[in-house]
Amino acid sequence: MLKGNILTTDGWIHGTVRFENGRVTGLEGHIADPLANDAPYILPGFIDLHVHGGGGRDIMEGGDASDTVARQHAQHGTTSLLATTMTAPRDELMEVVKGLGEQAKRRASGGARVLGVHLEGPYINPGKLGAQPDAAAVAVRDEVLKYLELAPIRVVTIAPEISGHLDIISEMASRGVRVQLGHSLGTYDDAVNALKHGARGFTHLFNAMSPLHHRDPGMVGAALAHAEYAELIPDLLHVHPGAIRAAMRAIPRLYVVTDSTSAAGMPDGNYMLGSQHVTKCMGGVRLADGTLAGSTLTMDQALRNLVSLGIPLADVSNRLSRYAADYLGLEDRGRIARGAWADMVVLDRDHMLTATYVEGESIVEYA
Repeated sequence: MLKGNILTTDGWIHGTVRFENGRVTGLEGHIADPLANDAPYILPGFIDLHVHGGGGRDIMEGGDASDTVARQHAQHGTTSLLATTMTAPRDELMEVVKGLGEQAKRRASGGARVLGVHLEGPYINPGKLGAQPDAAAVAVRDEVLKYLELAPIRVVTIAPEISGHLDIISEMASRGVRVQLGHSLGTYDDAVNALKHGARGFTHLFNAMSPLHHRDPGMVGAALAHAEYAELIPDLLHVHPGAIRAAMRAIPRLYVVTDSTSAAGMPDGNYMLGSQHVTKCMGGVRLADGTLAGSTLTMDQALRNLVSLGIPLADVSNRLSRYAADYLGLEDRGRIARGAWADMVVLDRDHMLTATYVEGESIVEYA
């Protein structure tokens, strides 16, 4: 049982939430303004749909790397995540995805639930790699279906302007995969056509995509004009606070991701991002040429960053939990409600994490 200011699907209540066998069993309290008392905040656990690594391990390593990553991010309030791949040669990527399919069948003790895979590449534009290795490929139906057989592929990032990719978008969307547009030089019209073919979101909005110009609105313009969902990295390095605010006003269910690397939770130094060598320094992760290469962001810090911009805590919480769950069609995660998974975080009045529960398991409690 937890007591405090609980953010429910209907708003804040002051009361108690009970859970047993991994599920919420009771929710009692009265409507209350959390600013009118000094009780802790109890929020849905964070859901991160774009995670490359953490704790010194990278998803592309395979093996038990995803367990370490899941444990590292659970220490920062993430209760479920998507293991996110990097662009790589076909055989290497197939092997990694196969391993992730096995890992997704269980949850590592002390770790976040790995809900499946975000395949970020290889179906991207080689002219907009960002920090992705130079192994972009054109999507072929049989190959795509093989990935879907190997693991629960929840999200795929794709460049829609590549010949044949609109048909692939339609195929994947028909199979329940959330197709996102990103790492793309596509035009506004390319993006709009992709949305008509079943694409649902945009990968790390603003980054690695054709920018907004008032006579050439590009991918960013299409997202701001038409998207219901898009992911964004609020580490305050990838996107200016003004652009964050603009996106929040334009995209109803803009949600937060970390795009975290193996350097998350680690000291400054050299790390791997897929096959790329990256350096963590001054809070960022970069390639040798200075290109931003993922982040060191954790979801609890993302929450504090957004709150520092004056965004209400309830709105921030939705963007860290509920909208990502809704995007994947998960009705029993991303919210505190009877019957939902007991994925919750407890924050003190300074928005510092004091406890995390993943499917009812107490992960960490800070003094």
